Amino acid sequence: MSNSRRNFFRNAALMGTGLFAWAESLRAQVRSPGSGGETRKSKREGASKSGPPVPMSTPDVGDLPFEMDGNVKVFHLVAEPVKRTIVPWKTLDVWGYNGSCPGPTIQVQQGERVRIIFENKLPESTSLHWHGLEVPIEQDGVPWISQKPTAPGRKIYVRIYGASGRNLFLSRAQRDAGNDGAARFFIAHPKEESSPRVDHDYGIVLQEWAVLPANTVPNTASMEFNWLTFNGVSAPLTTPLLARLGSRVRLRIVNLGMDHHPIHLHGNQFVITGTEGGRAPQSTWYPTNTVLVGVAQAKVVEFETKHPGDWMIHCHLPHHMMNSMMDLLRERQISTADLTEETAMQQMQSLAASAKFSHVHPSPVAKMLKRRLAFRKTRSWKWGWTNWCRSRKRTVCRKTGAPE
Repeated sequence: MSNSRRNFFRNAALMGTGLFAWAESLRAQVRSPGSGGETRKSKREGASKSGPPVPMSTPDVGDLPFEMDGNVKVFHLVAEPVKRTIVPWKTLDVWGYNGSCPGPTIQVQQGERVRIIFENKLPESTSLHWHGLEVPIEQDGVPWISQKPTAPGRKIYVRIYGASGRNLFLSRAQRDAGNDGAARFFIAHPKEESSPRVDHDYGIVLQEWAVLPANTVPNTASMEFNWLTFNGVSAPLTTPLLARLGSRVRLRIVNLGMDHHPIHLHGNQFVITGTEGGRAPQSTWYPTNTVLVGVAQAKVVEFETKHPGDWMIHCHLPHHMMNSMMDLLRERQISTADLTEETAMQQMQSLAASAKFSHVHPSPVAKMLKRRLAFRKTRSWKWGWTNWCRSRKRTVCRKTGAPE
């Protein structure tokens, strides 16, 4: 073997040994926590576990603004009659807070000092009860037990110190404690976000309404609900919840109605991480896709958006689904009962003009659908007529089904 060949193989072996040693050195730097060679993934995971939590978003409701008085957050809360449009063609006369029903969300951080100036503009007395929030008995809000009710036109001042957890605030008057009662979110965020950290935080308020035809005032003594809402609106007016693919989402669901609601999410499994009393230990979490939210309860669920798509969020009681108690993760649903493309397009254009969203051409309608439905209706009428005649022992013409 010539010297040139020996030199070639020797140099190749030395180069391979050097490359192997360089690769091992890089691996050691990545494994070493203090070497400065962490991967992008490890940096992202480390950064995601620190810092304050993201604010909660309550679509179609919004937050209650505040002012700072030194180191005290001051909220002005006004109870008053409200006109609430639940769908573009239906507006209700209800009671709420600051022009909204559900009322606006109050968000603070753990340890902050909070002052709430509450003014009653309702036609009767009312009071505030802090559901799930530990406050002195003088602020519990039950009229004539813990405090006097707030008369119309009067103001009271409430001071809260060091709140924490996911809580509600609601009225404790005779009328507004019903199904159009004013009860809303009071969110006290921890100073540091819980682990695993979420990227999106949404709140959903469940309500039920019994409204007679041609009327706008809900009947709070009735259990025959014909309108069910997410954050005060029904589909198709519900605002979609947007989430990035691969992000972690938290949903806080509060039930302020008189029925229990099994809330179901399509396409994603979630874990139940808390209630109205606060966060649950991680050892109690378990995967599911339906959570039962009982009356006066709150359930907090979290999940990772692993699958792209337009995923439904809705109450799984069939009666409630038919009454538009649903929302969508990303896009919105538009459902129609029209049987022709022309009337369907007209209806969707009307909704788009009222709800301020665009629409596309619907799926084609079967040409024979209207004729088949008319045929079914005619045949059902003939069968009914035949049975009526037979029950009275009258002869029936086989060809037309009419009595001879």
